[in-house]
Amino acid sequence: MTTSVPPSSPGAGGQPEPSLRDEPLRRPMPRRYTVASFDNLVVLANYEERLREARRMVWRDRGEPAVEVHDLWECLEHGVGGGLRAGTLAFAIRSGVNLILLLARIGKVPRETRISLVRHALFGQDSIRFGTMIGGFVAIYRILLNAFPLLFPANAPISHNLRDFAKKIFSSPDSDDDSSIDELSRLAADSQSPIDITPTAGKKEARLSFVAQAHQTWLRRRSARWHSIVAGAVAGGIAISFENPSRRNGIAQQLFVRGLQGSYNAYSERRGFRVPHGDVLVFALSCAQIMYSFLLRPDTLPKSYTTWINAAGQIPKEAVSINRDMVRSHTFDLVDLERIIARPDLHPANATAIDVWRAAQPPYGPCAASHPHVVSCAYTPIERFFTVFRWILPIYGALHVVPMLLFKRKAVAQAPKAMALRASWGTVRSASFLGAFIAIYQGYYCAAQNSHRALAGRKRVPAWLLSALVSKASFWLGGLLAGISVLMEAKHRRGELAMYVLPKGLESVWVAARGKGLVFRTGKHGNALLTAIGMGMVMSTYQNDPQHLSGFVRRILYQFIGPN
Repeated sequence: MTTSVPPSSPGAGGQPEPSLRDEPLRRPMPRRYTVASFDNLVVLANYEERLREARRMVWRDRGEPAVEVHDLWECLEHGVGGGLRAGTLAFAIRSGVNLILLLARIGKVPRETRISLVRHALFGQDSIRFGTMIGGFVAIYRILLNAFPLLFPANAPISHNLRDFAKKIFSSPDSDDDSSIDELSRLAADSQSPIDITPTAGKKEARLSFVAQAHQTWLRRRSARWHSIVAGAVAGGIAISFENPSRRNGIAQQLFVRGLQGSYNAYSERRGFRVPHGDVLVFALSCAQIMYSFLLRPDTLPKSYTTWINAAGQIPKEAVSINRDMVRSHTFDLVDLERIIARPDLHPANATAIDVWRAAQPPYGPCAASHPHVVSCAYTPIERFFTVFRWILPIYGALHVVPMLLFKRKAVAQAPKAMALRASWGTVRSASFLGAFIAIYQGYYCAAQNSHRALAGRKRVPAWLLSALVSKASFWLGGLLAGISVLMEAKHRRGELAMYVLPKGLESVWVAARGKGLVFRTGKHGNALLTAIGMGMVMSTYQNDPQHLSGFVRRILYQFIGPN
């Protein structure tokens, strides 16, 4: 038997159910409140829009459409505005980096100089020069890139372009003869060139998003490839003069190899060929030249670079000097040998080996001097690997962790454990790569000398083989073999490492060839010329085949320059 619960009785929760009579009467909101709420929404929307506009001044959104310019005055406004934005951003970035580097060592700086150092880091000459260089490049490049299609339409014959350009310059302002302008306009309108972006009847168009359509519109602009080449070359050659003279060489080299990278990738795709493990090959060849120069021709490398190699390889610099002198002139400096013998970590067995070498004086330095605290040449590469690994691990840790925290904050917040493991694994791989590089070369160096000593007293061994083991070319081969260690690195990092060492290898080859009279001297304008060539290649690739540039370079160019 079931009973029904009356509406006024307690329900399942012990509370009486509400009735319609108990509900308060709802009155409509006054009109003034509605208007106030609407005004608040409008204010909030305007505030958010201003925030977005302010953020765009610092950081461009992806897929920003190209700016259409119609006359030279708009080109000038577009270029100057972009140059001011890029120069300010570059100034802020350089000042921030300087401040971070200063704060890392502020504890070692006297208190009375800290304020002046902070002021110099924020507003010093380095930041001003860097901002002026970037801003000047962007302004000149954008002006030229957008002015060329107006002065020299890509679809018109070069004779018409030159004749029209000359008439624009030398004709009087009150001239009524606009036939040349009308003729060029007719050619531009009638031509089936890439500037005709209107879909023709019967032609199927792909369904693209607004961003993709804007990008396609920019690709079909009335510009030829030489427009971006000349604009990049002129802007790069002028802008590099604003930078500190001590930094121009490194900047010019990096821009040149980045241009080579993009041009080669675009050319290889058009021709349909590909070199397997090309980044590994470039890295190995560059390291071969660098290690050869480090051991035998240090004058062809920057002094700071040779100092870094000495520190990374954990090699006594006296051992390098003795080996270089013996290979090149079959003599050595007694001061270097005395410093090796006076080292507190020199093992007695190695001291004996050095005495034997001194008595024989073969055409190379003693390998015992390169590892004074380790007796066995077989154990030395293993010991060198772990020594270098421990030394470089914190440095590579910062290089993997800091960019992750700056540029991948959302991914870190969503999966902190996975991102931490990823950064740790990348750090271990990078440290292992450098340790393996040093270990391979150390093992090769000791093996070549031990083989020469073992085969020197045998009659059946040909003389050319003994000479090859300790020849100058053997030091180049050791660097080539050591460069294979880059396979331990992540695939996406191999190209960046190749682009890092390639400028040093090319500089060494150029300086050595210049010393022999095989190449010309560039004088004080060499850096400007190299920058012009490099930026011509870079900007041509960026405007026509941006996918062939590395993602890092492409993102930097887009943030500073934009689509046009």
